[in-house]
Amino acid sequence: MDFFDAVRNRHSIRRYQTREVDGEKLNKLLETVNLAPSAGDLQGYEIILVRNASVKEALARAAYGQSPVREAPVVLVFCADRLLSASKYGKRGAELYAVQDATIAAAYCQLAATAQGLATVWIGAFDPDAAGAAIETPEHVTPVAIIPVGYPAEEPHATPRRSLGNLVRNEKF
Repeated sequence: MDFFDAVRNRHSIRRYQTREVDGEKLNKLLETVNLAPSAGDLQGYEIILVRNASVKEALARAAYGQSPVREAPVVLVFCADRLLSASKYGKRGAELYAVQDATIAAAYCQLAATAQGLATVWIGAFDPDAAGAAIETPEHVTPVAIIPVGYPAEEPHATPRRSLGNLVRNEKF
């Protein structure tokens, strides 16, 4: 699948087949994430790969009971590493760049998954303290996105998008 097809075909999938994700596909996905741009090339983020049912259940509770977290065969938690980004960029690195780095990596994850026939959904509604406790993050690492990954068990529907005329402003707001 070419890049533009991957972008067009990426949809939020909330139901997954029970089959495991092929190791080669998962590795290719993670290698793609590793190529994501980041502030100062620091890669100010960490990825926690979760397959364990009890950890997924704890993450699902942290995500207010969202079932894709417990049902997907693989869950990736993208976390901002504030100390790593602060090491070069100080307060702005800790408060912003680490979060941006983690979110860019998560977006690459979704596109790499789609390109391989896998499905994802971005879970942003969760209690970061409870999610951090579930995956035992140190104090300087904060979960910012939970991405369930698996084979789709539902057919997605495209949602309407804003027109470019309504979205893009020339020169000034």
